[in-house]
Amino acid sequence: MTPPEIFDRTARRLRRDRMAPAWRDHAFLRDWMLEGLADRLSLVKREFRHVLNLGCFDGAPIAGLPADAKVAGLDPGFAFARAAGGVQGDEDRLPFADGSFDLVVSAGVLDQVSDLPGALALARRALKPDGLFLAAFLGAGSLPALRAAMRAGDGERAAARLHPQVDVRSAGDLLVRAGFALPVADVETIEVRYASLFGLVRDLRGMAGTSMLHDRAPLTRTIIARAAAAFADLAEPDGKVRERFNAIVLTAWSPAPSQPRPARRGSGVSLAEALKPKS
Repeated sequence: MTPPEIFDRTARRLRRDRMAPAWRDHAFLRDWMLEGLADRLSLVKREFRHVLNLGCFDGAPIAGLPADAKVAGLDPGFAFARAAGGVQGDEDRLPFADGSFDLVVSAGVLDQVSDLPGALALARRALKPDGLFLAAFLGAGSLPALRAAMRAGDGERAAARLHPQVDVRSAGDLLVRAGFALPVADVETIEVRYASLFGLVRDLRGMAGTSMLHDRAPLTRTIIARAAAAFADLAEPDGKVRERFNAIVLTAWSPAPSQPRPARRGSGVSLAEALKPKS
């Protein structure tokens, strides 16, 4: 059964190409995610020399890799793929052979993939046995102020305007479903304060994070004005609104005979335990 096309692939490519020249002005969210992934990578006492940067944007270097590591980049946008010296493609349609990499890293893109279970399964297949998968993407609980403002803007005629979001438990279940071993899913949060709705939208547009739903409802001036007013009503005493971004962070290994057997569900495998190098 073919999964539904939640996102418009063509719109996603075009938006990434359009925002690529000014990407660095709005890269704070992905940079924050990459820092968190680098922290996790530093816990692994092992060198990874064949790496896939899944959703590579401009090809910013991944901290903690050896100097001679070979990093392949893939991005849905042509401009980013070219800038990173990578290939253009979708995360749920990988063009790489099975067992090509010992590390797959992805930051800031998997929340925009129509077939997320398929993307995770392909990432696992692209890994060599005992290869590491590290990913971060926006998840459930993100953008509460924007959601509230858009609901107020729509009034009684509610429309789907923001992307559906995966919660941390579902993300962990998806890792298991994809065939990963020793899966860990957790959440990290960052808050950013905005003087207006338009500042938030400007950042989201700059990071290619505005709606790419396949069935996008049109925005009228009336809806925008009501949403902006509702957003302003959420302001703190200094006039700024606090917005929250929740990153779902995934850590998992490609199965290998040398790995310890997974713990019973609910037994509380720690992140440090999951990241221990295998003997």
